Amino acid sequence: AIVLDNYVYSFPTVQAEISGGRSQITGNFSINEANDLSNILKSGKLPAPARIIEEAIVGPSLGQEAIDSGLRSFIIALSIVLLYMMFYYSFAGLVSNIALLANLFFVFGVLSSLGAVLTLPGIAGIVLTIGMSVDANVLIYERIREELLNGKGLKLAVSDGYKNAYSSIIDANVTTLLTGIILYIFGSGPIKGFATTLVIGILTSLFSAIFITRLIFQWRLEKKGTASFDNSITRGAFKNTAIDFIGKRKFFYGVSSLIILIGIGSLVTKKLNYGVDFKGGRTFVVRFDEPVDNEAVRNSLADYFVDDSGLKMFPEVKTFGDNNQVKITTKFLIDSKELSADVVVAEKLDNGLLGIGNYEIMSSQKVGPTIADDIKVSALWSIMFSLLVIFLYILLRFRKWQFSLGAVAAVFHDVLIVLSIFSLFYGILPFSLEIDQAFIAALLTIIGYSLNDTVVVFDRIREHMGIYKKKEFTSLVNHALNSTLSRTVNTSLTTFFVLLVIFLFGGEVIRGFMFALMVGVIVGTYSSLFVASPIMVDTIKKSETDKK
Repeated sequence: AIVLDNYVYSFPTVQAEISGGRSQITGNFSINEANDLSNILKSGKLPAPARIIEEAIVGPSLGQEAIDSGLRSFIIALSIVLLYMMFYYSFAGLVSNIALLANLFFVFGVLSSLGAVLTLPGIAGIVLTIGMSVDANVLIYERIREELLNGKGLKLAVSDGYKNAYSSIIDANVTTLLTGIILYIFGSGPIKGFATTLVIGILTSLFSAIFITRLIFQWRLEKKGTASFDNSITRGAFKNTAIDFIGKRKFFYGVSSLIILIGIGSLVTKKLNYGVDFKGGRTFVVRFDEPVDNEAVRNSLADYFVDDSGLKMFPEVKTFGDNNQVKITTKFLIDSKELSADVVVAEKLDNGLLGIGNYEIMSSQKVGPTIADDIKVSALWSIMFSLLVIFLYILLRFRKWQFSLGAVAAVFHDVLIVLSIFSLFYGILPFSLEIDQAFIAALLTIIGYSLNDTVVVFDRIREHMGIYKKKEFTSLVNHALNSTLSRTVNTSLTTFFVLLVIFLFGGEVIRGFMFALMVGVIVGTYSSLFVASPIMVDTIKKSETDKK
């Protein structure tokens, strides 16, 4: 027999005397099987025994359920976005829908050609891609509508609308693109998957939103001479808004500070519910034939999960979706260096669960302590480097450090509030609020969305600073914020619709992840209006006062 690393690779029958130290194995091998056996014989025994320190397994039942629910929810969400754009922008909405569908086709085509596996972080990247693709079209359309209101002809309005929107679109996408590149370089595993999808999505979004839509409008104007960008209902929407965002900034500073202080208190006392990604351990999602009592499952497993000193290691057992499905988390034998540890855990788990009833393991995950530490470090460095690069880029583009400070402060604000909500409500809301790699991907998406929102607003402020040089600065910023309000609301609504539908219909596995993104969209929209711009205004005014 050919045995390497305690595994039997082949069991040939000796048909003749082996002479000269050479022999030949014959049989009904395929070419691949013959090559595999040849490679094994050439490589020989490993210099050291291999031990699995990170593993994730998804059973066929859960995998198919996730595919079905994910596909169903994505189709519903996409349909809502397409209908909304058609309703709000009429013919222009149809054009943006063509561009969005083309963009998704490009993204999935590139991912398929790369052989990429679509995971939760990858889905996050696609959701952000949809948001940014829609946002680019909304930016262009709102600019065209402004030009039409100023009395320009349709062809000139379309031309100037595209020209004036380019700066905002490029700046918003470049900041997110830089984030994606940094995450790809410093991230690992799922974070790298998120970054890959995000970078591809940004590049395809720019192409579809700028070039495809422009070609369609040129063809339409040459053939028909008309194109509608609104209807009787949406024509006057956000036309004469005059909200005093900057004048009310102290009130909103107070609201944000109160929420963050409550959140910090919860983070210090209640802390966060870390998943095995960050603390190491094993998790099993188990489905029983009948509803089960979590405490009974916990006690039954504790009888078998016993450490070397004889102490019972009680696992954490939570309902996961329906009341016949539980998620079991344990650190039993996670530090063991024995190769048989995984087999022992599987046997103990089986013994403990059989006492409860018939069951099926839907999925399992194992993360060793070393890998958990690596994940923490890579996630932290990824986020910190992203913020640094963003600060420098905004400083370069806007020529004032106050713009950079406002953008980064808004991002910190958003991340702190999302963390606070996850700390305050875990154990209260009826779905998982674990801090794992998928949650980190959600945070990264929130950072990207918040930055996109803020940079678009800042770009309009910069434009107004060049046009209205004698206008009082607070009034100028308020005017810029009000002029971008239609774009802010439309982009936020379409993105939120996508997330809400996937949250409701996407299945239990993805629910906590989508909840984080939903909170992030709300907070990100809020911070671009009531945090980033006010901080920028206050710091600029302070600098001018200090100079005097």
